[in-house]
Amino acid sequence: MGSGEEAGEQGVGGRGRIKITSFPSAPRSLPLVLFPMPNAQSLILSETKNLMEDLAIFLSKSLMGWLVIQVCFTLVFIWYLRSSKKNLLPDDQLPKTAVILCLRGADPFLPRCLRSLLNQNYPQYDLKLIVDSHEDPAWKIASETITEQEATNVQISPLRIVRNNCSLKCSSLVQAIRELDDSYKVVALVDADTIVHVNWLRELVSPLGDANVGATTGNRWYVPTGRYWGSLVRYIGNVSTVVQMFIFQIPWGGTLAVKTEVLRQTELLDKWGQALSEDFMMHDILKKQGLQVKFVPSLLIVNREETDLFNLIEYLKRLILCSRLYHPRWLALVSEAVSSILFPTALIILVLESLLEAKWEAAVLFLVCYGVYTIGLLLIMLVLELEIQRMVRSNDQAIAKLSAATIIKMLIGIPLTQWVYGLAMLSSLWTSTVAWRGVSYRVQGPWNVRLVEYRPYQWLDQPINSKVSL
Repeated sequence: MGSGEEAGEQGVGGRGRIKITSFPSAPRSLPLVLFPMPNAQSLILSETKNLMEDLAIFLSKSLMGWLVIQVCFTLVFIWYLRSSKKNLLPDDQLPKTAVILCLRGADPFLPRCLRSLLNQNYPQYDLKLIVDSHEDPAWKIASETITEQEATNVQISPLRIVRNNCSLKCSSLVQAIRELDDSYKVVALVDADTIVHVNWLRELVSPLGDANVGATTGNRWYVPTGRYWGSLVRYIGNVSTVVQMFIFQIPWGGTLAVKTEVLRQTELLDKWGQALSEDFMMHDILKKQGLQVKFVPSLLIVNREETDLFNLIEYLKRLILCSRLYHPRWLALVSEAVSSILFPTALIILVLESLLEAKWEAAVLFLVCYGVYTIGLLLIMLVLELEIQRMVRSNDQAIAKLSAATIIKMLIGIPLTQWVYGLAMLSSLWTSTVAWRGVSYRVQGPWNVRLVEYRPYQWLDQPINSKVSL
């Protein structure tokens, strides 16, 4: 056969000439190159990876930054503890004072609390006990302790009017203070879980001699050696709470003194008559009068009560709700909660995700960051614990020494505390009913509190473990 062109010229049957031109084939030496279109899924995965890396970097930097802030707050607090001096007034300058203790139920160390209050190194003071009812277990314990001490400067009364628009404690405070005559120049509040030292009242009242001071306060300090995990979590959370309350000048109702003239000027009793809590609101009320709340370091009181995790969560929900209603820096507390709870938890999730995806370098980096943060918190607690131990020993308050086992439990307890507090904070967001020592309140606002269920406290309501908080 001829070439392709010749065959084409002959045509079919040789009758016509049709010319067919063939196209040259592509050189075999040049490969065929494909240019694929971008895959949408791969783009999404790439963007997600970048976002996760950015999030991890942000969380790591935020945790380290927050740790530095906590260290600074702690150093300021310790500096204040060490630099404060006791300027105690002599007997002839100490005003007559009413010490008010409101009781519902027999707190674990109530007899010791009462004995410590009845033996104060203070010239003129009276202890006013307001007990929920004659049936209350606290009534019998208080009566027996008064008889045992042969005390003459104490009066015990039942709560006569149960107000339906405030807490029972606020009802008791309003009753006790309105019954005082004009000879009382100072009112001191104390809780039944407070076992005070002999100069407690003198140290509490003396700073009120400064015209710029409207109220004085201390704080509680739990011990980390309890048998329940709830006790340890409460201790760890309280460490930061004590520092926060000092920074924001928030008084603690368990040790609090205020001038009676300030009570009248600020109409504080009317506020208490509509409120769920008595102490958080005081900072803003006094600030409007140009007065300050003074924290007295020697009035850090050791608390040895116990609690389990379930009861602790209920307590925290109530505490967070009161903070949201009355704390002057509530948004700052929310920011602190995000930094202390959400960021570390998110970093743990990133560690687990990196391990599942075999990203070993990222997992190690995140784990080191979380470890540095957690150990930093542990060191803060240990430094504060040693500082508080030094202070309370000077007031003859015994406190247990830290063992290696306790320190290890504290390290384990840090993430547990973050999760328990996070759960309590989330639960408090939709909490509108509060149960408190067998009494229920419906709370629809700071000044919209309703008592919805009340009954006298009974012996059967007491915890089986005599050291458990009510």
